[in-house]
Amino acid sequence: MELHNLKPAAGSLGKRKRKGRGQGSTDGGTSGRGHKGAKSRSGYKQKLGFEGGQMPLQRRMPKVGFNNPFRKEYTALNLGRVQEILDTYKLSEISVDNLRANGILSKTELVKVLGTGELKSKVDLKVHAISESAKAAVEKLGGSVTIVK
Repeated sequence: MELHNLKPAAGSLGKRKRKGRGQGSTDGGTSGRGHKGAKSRSGYKQKLGFEGGQMPLQRRMPKVGFNNPFRKEYTALNLGRVQEILDTYKLSEISVDNLRANGILSKTELVKVLGTGELKSKVDLKVHAISESAKAAVEKLGGSVTIVK
């Protein structure tokens, strides 16, 4: 290939439509933009989601859901995990303060004990909430449950 055989790619040099060059060109006068209105002006830019004055889709759709600002989020602590904590840290009582001191809970977390897993030893619980099955399992082994605020 040499300079004298170079050619542009096929179809790359099409004839451009010259707008605004007189009535005989079929695109003279208004240059294919019609008469008046925002779309005929230079610098026109349509807003995102604009539907020509019709109520836009995002405004026709209903707002969904509700976020309760007073909802309490609990960190779940299963009975199996309670038993692991008892064995690891050699505790007889599990309280929110013990859990925070050992780095299991952060400062603001609330604890709820759930009944999944197996509890093998007696334990006294001082937590924010507890399920009925977990409470029954703890009391069956002679432990006690105290709800803290």
